[in-house]
Amino acid sequence: MDRLTNLVGALAVALTDRMAATNSERAALVTLLAHPGCTVSWLAEVLDLTSSGATRLVERLAAAGWVRRSPGPDARQRRLTLTIDGAARAADVLDDRRARVAAVLAGLSPIERRGFETVVEKLVAGLTADRTAALRICRLCDRDACCGARGDGCPLRHVERDG
Repeated sequence: MDRLTNLVGALAVALTDRMAATNSERAALVTLLAHPGCTVSWLAEVLDLTSSGATRLVERLAAAGWVRRSPGPDARQRRLTLTIDGAARAADVLDDRRARVAAVLAGLSPIERRGFETVVEKLVAGLTADRTAALRICRLCDRDACCGARGDGCPLRHVERDG
């Protein structure tokens, strides 16, 4: 193994450890913030959950007062939207993620950060061409950072076909 491969592996382990508090509930909240009105089955696919697992997750989120269910495209489907409390909780999840990753990047100078961003963007862009896999990768992303006024667009381009 070369040094770069080893260092990237160590970085991946460290970031994963820092994000260990991430779970399906947190990922669902952030995903629903970016994709209001999605169905339970769509959420299950993005979070890689079984149908029953997604149903239980949505029941927990609704019981906590974070998700509202409404009629979907047919009698079997339900559309999901965050409540005000759910949107606030999703924002808290994003803030926590931002702080944890920012701590890792804190030692980089502004010039190093710009160079690193270019490299990481190229790496992320090559992770998958599959829409579901891209959405799974971005399940905890702050969409505004890449796709809003602050960003240049998602390197996975999955948001272009949102609907």
